[in-house]
Amino acid sequence: MKNLKSFVKVAGVGSAFIIGGCNDDIKINKESSDTPNVLLIVVDDQGYADLSCAGLTDDVSTPNIDRLSKSGVRFTNAYASSPISSPSRGGLLTGCYQQRWGTKWYGGPGIGDSTFATIPELLKPNGYNTAYIGKVHYGSHDSDTTHRSFPLNHGFDYYFGHTSPRKHYLNHNDERESKFLKVKEENESWGQSLRQGALWENTSKLDTFAFSTQLFGTKACEYIEQNKGNKFFLQLSFNAVHNFTHQLPKEYLKENGLKGYHDWDPSMEGYYEWYQKGRKPNNPEGREHYLGQLYYLDKEIGRVMDCLESNDILKNTIVFYVSDNGGSTPIYANNYPLRGSKYLLYEGGIRVPMIISYTGVVKENQVLDNIVSGMDILPTICMATDLNIPSNINGISLLDLVSGKEVETAHDTLYWFTGHEYAVRAGKWKLFVSTDDRNAKYEMVEVELGEFLFDLETDPGETTNLANDYPEVFEQLKHSFKYWKESLK
Repeated sequence: MKNLKSFVKVAGVGSAFIIGGCNDDIKINKESSDTPNVLLIVVDDQGYADLSCAGLTDDVSTPNIDRLSKSGVRFTNAYASSPISSPSRGGLLTGCYQQRWGTKWYGGPGIGDSTFATIPELLKPNGYNTAYIGKVHYGSHDSDTTHRSFPLNHGFDYYFGHTSPRKHYLNHNDERESKFLKVKEENESWGQSLRQGALWENTSKLDTFAFSTQLFGTKACEYIEQNKGNKFFLQLSFNAVHNFTHQLPKEYLKENGLKGYHDWDPSMEGYYEWYQKGRKPNNPEGREHYLGQLYYLDKEIGRVMDCLESNDILKNTIVFYVSDNGGSTPIYANNYPLRGSKYLLYEGGIRVPMIISYTGVVKENQVLDNIVSGMDILPTICMATDLNIPSNINGISLLDLVSGKEVETAHDTLYWFTGHEYAVRAGKWKLFVSTDDRNAKYEMVEVELGEFLFDLETDPGETTNLANDYPEVFEQLKHSFKYWKESLK
């Protein structure tokens, strides 16, 4: 058996050890100074099987995501750095493991300090206009306009959206939210807000009633129209297909013969009772609601791509598409053939849809199984835009891979740590350790406590524990994780 040490590489960077895939400072000398616009589309909780170009389920139609895939590269082994959104979004925007600044689970400190440069902070000094449209969720301070986590404070010139883990899809009105909270208080009800408050536009608030997926698509098209003559970086972060997926336009429900599901009313029922009834297996229309949100998401992606094309800038725009974490099976996402869900470090919680498209540079209609990460987006953007790749990141540039210049680019090792679970992937091997199932029980997802070793090449569904069959691999991966965790200090 090949020694696992061939899979695990350790690189020393400054006073910290960065394990698994690290670039030295790189200056790219391109023949042309005509660097591309950058569009980063981040979607929320999309299932691994829930894009029709993957061919994994027959109840999904995503023609515009498929169109993006046909024009570029779709990855089958792409990973988020966390099974939940707030940590993974910080890792994505900085190219770094978010545990390096103390974020493991919900409620972390935010996006990290200026040691960890964001994509817009790298692009802005080099002539790029920068905008963030949609969901912002890094940690506990996102809505503090003076904190680094607020978009205008980590490199964005313009911001439109919401700073919260979830957002009501239809209601964006502070008065509506205040009335709801008053009823909640009067009934002494425990439970989460429905997040019906106003949206941010820069540091002002906008009260409106509109379907957020369509609204974010509209704002993205407006931004592209206004900046078609400039170089720009646009991060378009949809809250679709996050719960609560029943919040669909009335006309969609009517056209599809759906009764729908009601929002929580604190005067009528307890929060968790309502929460459970809306989740699998208790919602008979749950999959239809999820697919409704996916329908509108795909439609707006098509509209944004059409906008790039009609303004004759699609050919000079590199487009990234990625989900922030694995699909949430309690809201009827489909992660087939993977085990698990959002919230867990099974493959279903961390392996995600990811596509890169760049006309004339990225070879079309590719499907690659190289092991890659959302952290790779930052260095890939740097290489595509003629910028130095920061030496302290954990991502690797994928540009040579997707342009066909070489075929071997991949992470030797990737690590995950949530505080109650940890995992390591090295080659075909996956170490998974779970010590606490309280959160899983609350979220209505299945997890098996213990220590496990899986061979993902033969067992992507993580059904067979090989820890006793391959004790050397098992122990080396545990040692590798321990070393990585110590390096975070």
